[in-house]
Amino acid sequence: MRILVFANTPAHVHLYRHAVDRLEEAGHDVLVLTREYACTTDLLEFFGLPYRRYGEHDVTSSSKSTLARELGGQIGSIVRETIRFRPDVVFGRGPYAAVAGTVARAPVVLVLDDEPGDFNHTVSRPFADCILSPRVTRRDLGDDHYTFDGFKECAYLHPEVFEPDRAVREYLGVGPDEPYALVRFNALDALHDAGLEGFTRNQRHDLIERLSEHATVFVSDEGGEMDLRDLPARPYDLHPALIHDAMAEASLLIADTGTMVTEAGLLGTPALRYRGTDDHEYGEFQELERVGLVEQFDAYDGVRDRGLELLADDDATGRWERRRREYVGDLANLTDLLVDVAETQGRLGELDRSSWAALQPSSR
Repeated sequence: MRILVFANTPAHVHLYRHAVDRLEEAGHDVLVLTREYACTTDLLEFFGLPYRRYGEHDVTSSSKSTLARELGGQIGSIVRETIRFRPDVVFGRGPYAAVAGTVARAPVVLVLDDEPGDFNHTVSRPFADCILSPRVTRRDLGDDHYTFDGFKECAYLHPEVFEPDRAVREYLGVGPDEPYALVRFNALDALHDAGLEGFTRNQRHDLIERLSEHATVFVSDEGGEMDLRDLPARPYDLHPALIHDAMAEASLLIADTGTMVTEAGLLGTPALRYRGTDDHEYGEFQELERVGLVEQFDAYDGVRDRGLELLADDDATGRWERRRREYVGDLANLTDLLVDVAETQGRLGELDRSSWAALQPSSR
């Protein structure tokens, strides 16, 4: 079987990487189509996944018109690569997967999370043969939409899949018991980020200075524009493939981006999300708040003060780890599900009993 997977962001690489490995081990031909964006191709190289580029994403502009023009120029490359590979099934999201599935006349499986019903969903939904999303998304996308008990991050952070590398402290240059905080600043340059604002420059500086009084601070700046030379912080400069190991050992993560907050919560690390101007209510964050793994804040002072409070609390990481053990182990192992869906070419009725039991029609 020939399986085409779209990985347009670093998060997509992690979502599919274990499934790609297992499908290749089972004798299937797999191709990952990607674009040059952030560390996406670095991750594909690190994990040894078979990929080809269809274009690149300009991080200097996040306007919808610019992103639409960019997509228009990438369609031709996607069509050529799809015709060359001749997939039997396509995995992805948005117009990318829709175009490939149409050209190949192959089933399209969309794996979605709880982003707003924007351009990506509007374009791709009519072309989907199967839509999978976390049960907490609270949306009904039709008869072909099925939900699972968990998060898309369960494909790579489920306890059955993820084993942290404790040597990451040595790589970071921190002691065995030295507390450290990870701060992630969003570039806000994706299509679904258009018009949103996160931490301001002054807030970034204040947050770093205050946190550094209690812990070593590492900054992951997605936009790559921060100058840390006069600030009490170190750049997070390990290979991006090690970020989950670093999060698992951290005492705290604060971010104005969603994916890393979800990841830290699922790893049992205290995780705080600053919403900035994003007023959309995401089902994933509401669920993780409910079980005490994530906290969200509308005001900057609130997220800063809560971060300082957690760093001063010696039992905070222990509480988060207990909550993780009680909650995350019972969620679906999404990699198992993705492999089974691929091998049935999106025909969910042919899934084995355990995979079928993990799914529920969204309209129910």
